[in-house]
Amino acid sequence: MRADSRLLTGLALVSGAWGRVKYLGVAIPGIDFGCAIDGTCPVSTVTLPRTSLGGGDGEGQMKHFVEDDGMNIFRLRVATSWQFMLNGHLGGKLDATNSDKYDKLVQACLGTGAYCMIDLHNFARWDGDIVGQGGSVKDDDLVDVWQQLAVKYAKNDKIVFGVMNEPHDLDIQLWAQTCQKVVTAIRKAGAKSNIILLPGTNFASAETFVSTGSAVALANVTNPDGTTDNLLLDLHKYLDINNSGMHAECTTDNVEVFRTIATWLRTNKRAAMISESGASMDPTCMDRFCTQNNFISQNSDVFAGFIGWGAGSFDSSYVMSLTPSGSAGSYTDNKLMKQCIIGPFIKNAAPETTSSSSSPASTSTGSSTTTRQILQETSTPSDPIETSANSSHSENGGSGCTPSVGPLAGGLIFAAVALFHSWQRFL
Repeated sequence: MRADSRLLTGLALVSGAWGRVKYLGVAIPGIDFGCAIDGTCPVSTVTLPRTSLGGGDGEGQMKHFVEDDGMNIFRLRVATSWQFMLNGHLGGKLDATNSDKYDKLVQACLGTGAYCMIDLHNFARWDGDIVGQGGSVKDDDLVDVWQQLAVKYAKNDKIVFGVMNEPHDLDIQLWAQTCQKVVTAIRKAGAKSNIILLPGTNFASAETFVSTGSAVALANVTNPDGTTDNLLLDLHKYLDINNSGMHAECTTDNVEVFRTIATWLRTNKRAAMISESGASMDPTCMDRFCTQNNFISQNSDVFAGFIGWGAGSFDSSYVMSLTPSGSAGSYTDNKLMKQCIIGPFIKNAAPETTSSSSSPASTSTGSSTTTRQILQETSTPSDPIETSANSSHSENGGSGCTPSVGPLAGGLIFAAVALFHSWQRFL
């Protein structure tokens, strides 16, 4: 008998990667610059995050974050979004020039081996009208642009579809119906297993995702076959006084916020992606942002991923910049990235202590722990994201929390479990 390479990979992952969020990365903004919360997005304000087009070095940054930091997902905001992709013509076809510019960014992302999130940045609006809620902008308008994007990118399972950035002030029941139409269109366009992110109202705030009814309404959105595989709830949360991400001081660590939504997700066997959260390097944030992210990391059974805000075309003077200093090939991360993102999510990620699982992204499947789960970092989204309904993850915030099994003992136990399951599978 000889050891299978997958077995060796699994054993290598046990000591550190087991228990991390599956997806970790950074937003690469620039195309969204100038977009207002009423969905007016002038094409003239676009600053594509590519040096050849006058913006930041998005390509070099993504390569650095993957190769030097171990990240594996980037959020590529399509805004000036809807208007940019259609060159201002609602209901039109993808503009050849603008979609080609955007595609170059997407291909640069895919070239790193990372997952790449396509995200419409219109706040569920087009020039002031809410999608599908009585104005001139119909559900079919949003469905059409997503169908076109899905046809374009469906063959690549590392494309993640973010239905809409931060909807707000809308009827959540009607919005859930809109999201259902979009999901159906994306799946029927051929993107049958790609991750799709479903945002709630109140700017997709994690704090109010349950209380606004967003969680319950969006939980009813399904794939055409009735499953919820790879349909993740989309959460945003900042730490400043009004959750705007515009103030340097952090007034909360959001632990109770994420505890509430984690409990709901666990109870309802669902999972979420935190696709936007950021902070400044003010001392209050170096404490509280790190505390928030430690909590999220410790609850990775229901929080599938985390994306920090933001790099791309932002320079280092931006209050919440994660843009590294230096130049392509020799970038250096700032202390916020090192201490509050790389620290809790990679260097100090707690070991997983779950022995059984059910699917947070699916109410129709469940399985016991297998080698496939140990190798989850090398799997594709065609494997439905799975979690434990009875997780033993810590629900305590902060870096001072210790799991019930010590890291060394836990690592040895899971190495033995991994070896046993792998041997059974590969004999």
